[in-house]
Amino acid sequence: MKRMIKRFSALLLAAVLICSMGLTALAGAPTTPVTILFTHDLHSHLLPSAGEDGGEYGGYARLMTVIREQKEKYPDALLVDGGDFSMGSLFQTAYATSALELRMMGAMGYDATTFGNHEFDYLPAGLASMLNVAADCGEPVPAIVDANYLPPKEGEAGYGPDAQAVWDALENYGVKDYMILERGGVYYALFGLTGVNSDECAPNSGMILEDPAQTAQRIVDEARAECWDTYGCQPLVIALSHSGTSNGEGEDYELAQKVEGIDLIVSAHTHTTLTEPIQVNDTWIVSAGEYGKYLGVVQMDYKPNGEMLLTGYELIPIDENVEEDPEIAALVESYKTEVEENYLADYGMSFDQVLTSNSYEFDDVDAVYGYAHESTLGNVFSDAYLWAVEQATGETVDVALTASGVIRESIPVGDVTVSDIFNAASLGVGTEGELIAIYLTGADLKNALEVDASVYPLMHSAQLFFSGVEYSYNTNRMIFNKVDYAMLRRGEGKLEAIEDKRMYRVVCGMYMGQMLGSVESTSMGLLTITPRDVYGDPIAVSDLGNYVVRDADGVPVKEWYAIASYLDQMGGEMDERYAEADGRKDVYSSWNPITLLRSANRFTYILLAVILALMALVVLIVRAAVRRARKRRGA
Repeated sequence: MKRMIKRFSALLLAAVLICSMGLTALAGAPTTPVTILFTHDLHSHLLPSAGEDGGEYGGYARLMTVIREQKEKYPDALLVDGGDFSMGSLFQTAYATSALELRMMGAMGYDATTFGNHEFDYLPAGLASMLNVAADCGEPVPAIVDANYLPPKEGEAGYGPDAQAVWDALENYGVKDYMILERGGVYYALFGLTGVNSDECAPNSGMILEDPAQTAQRIVDEARAECWDTYGCQPLVIALSHSGTSNGEGEDYELAQKVEGIDLIVSAHTHTTLTEPIQVNDTWIVSAGEYGKYLGVVQMDYKPNGEMLLTGYELIPIDENVEEDPEIAALVESYKTEVEENYLADYGMSFDQVLTSNSYEFDDVDAVYGYAHESTLGNVFSDAYLWAVEQATGETVDVALTASGVIRESIPVGDVTVSDIFNAASLGVGTEGELIAIYLTGADLKNALEVDASVYPLMHSAQLFFSGVEYSYNTNRMIFNKVDYAMLRRGEGKLEAIEDKRMYRVVCGMYMGQMLGSVESTSMGLLTITPRDVYGDPIAVSDLGNYVVRDADGVPVKEWYAIASYLDQMGGEMDERYAEADGRKDVYSSWNPITLLRSANRFTYILLAVILALMALVVLIVRAAVRRARKRRGA
């Protein structure tokens, strides 16, 4: 027995010595410089976009030129993307049928990408179709990694034919939770991750979100063990995370705090531009903005024992000063032709067709989100929806609305094309956004105005823009009672009182309709907005598709087409009514008691009651204290 113990101890000591010698050898191994090139949130922006300064940014042909330059300097560089490669331009219309985005990324030499929330906008069936088309196209396509956002399995809640179709497509494409890649003698472990907010932004994905941090730690441990067992070294671990970071905070910041072993996080989803990387423990977080504005370049020193040192970081601008790569430029043109033939021809429009000439400066997207105000850009959108539905159906529309969260780009100065308008209104669920017509009671319509006033400060994507209504709100008033004036605005500016029990015909996009239907749950029951049919019966959010507006030929009216048609009928010049705000929304701040109490509702009355109760309590406490003091003096 003693002899066996001695042998075991000797073997154990030998193993420890061997491992120690191995680690010492690895620690002394030469350092290898590595380069990682990255993008994220490209959103189908194959073509350049107009910049605020009159120049341009992005465009895959220009991006390719910079990628080639970097790969000439660093032949072993990785090229990765953080997701949301689709949804944002006319090219998305071929998402499910041609997988243009993945094919283009393959042609550009991307090594890997992951799913963003917008990859699920065409619903599970669209995702499955896109993956199968890309897998079977015979062209290079990037690897896709996805660790924590997958369909339900057989026997789990939500499993069905759509879920199985996605599973089959994931297998056909070869999607993995992580991959180990060797380049220039360096091993990389890449994995894809979806964040909590990203999941919330994809309510129709049909996927199940696993805890990002727990999943990430499991994947890191598995990948490091596999790399050690197979190649005898530690990998450089890269998370392609569609979670986001903002102002030095956010989900990816928290991820880096919770998970050990991630060397680099390519942080997507929030469209953040980090001019300097963020270090959290031993993890670096990087972001390069949206729409291909920049190519991110990360340089590190790598040792096989897992030691990493950041040695360089740069965001290279992709603008009009960069020449276009001829091969990618030609490929983009061929894709434009495909979109024109297979999609735009049905609407009698072309990609670069000029709709109108615009002389006015509209809000950019940051301004639409950035502060509470009446936006002429929002006015154009909502006015176009009202006009287009009345044209298509011949029926009167009382109110139309849109939200800052669905406005993706602005209307440029100069010639405004079909492509420009599609880019501005590209967000949709299932297909490009379709308009729906529902009914709201006057009381619920007022609540919708209150969402704009009270919810916007908490969630900037909820700023609303209306056509057919004139209202004002005081930012200093009680939450859910900030609106102090509201009237219907009919033709030629005629005003009409909003009657609480009357039914009003309201038009909005499908995405917007789903938001209205969820107001009660998101406000914890404090506000209710119930979409109804013409008979006043409530409409379930899942049934809103039955209320899509169709023209006389039965063709659904798309949001982008409504705006494009509205501009097209202006006679070649943007209507001068959009030169400035017309007073339909007045946002102000005042502590004047009259304005604070005007049109008070139950929320203000409850607050007043609480204040009066507290005042009464203070009076009672003071009186009791005075009485006790008098008794002491009398004693």
